[in-house]
Amino acid sequence: QVQLVESGGGLVQPGGSLRLSCAASGSIFSINTMGWYRQAPGKQRELVASITRSGSTNYADSVKGRFTISRNNAKNAVYLQMNSLKPEDTAVYYCNGQHIDSLMRIFSIWGQGTQVTVSS
Repeated sequence: QVQLVESGGGLVQPGGSLRLSCAASGSIFSINTMGWYRQAPGKQRELVASITRSGSTNYADSVKGRFTISRNNAKNAVYLQMNSLKPEDTAVYYCNGQHIDSLMRIFSIWGQGTQVTVSS
């Protein structure tokens, strides 16, 4: 069983920065694309950024130029550096990973979520 554990959320003032981390543990065979999603109250969960194993990235238009996703394949970890934070970035942020097992089956794994609040 593979688990994802996030850390790094919290309260920050507008214009501030936060760095989220997510690490996978358990019986890991291979993790392909990893990403960060967020869900604000009353809204659907949305993709913030994703990164493939080879390092190709994809960002939501609302965070381009402010957020940077990166990963460490050796540690099965993914990070999200968030700069110039805005109140509208307030949400629960979830880590996601596409785990491929030894039988080449793909499982979408989710972390438990970490709260990010941007407020003065």
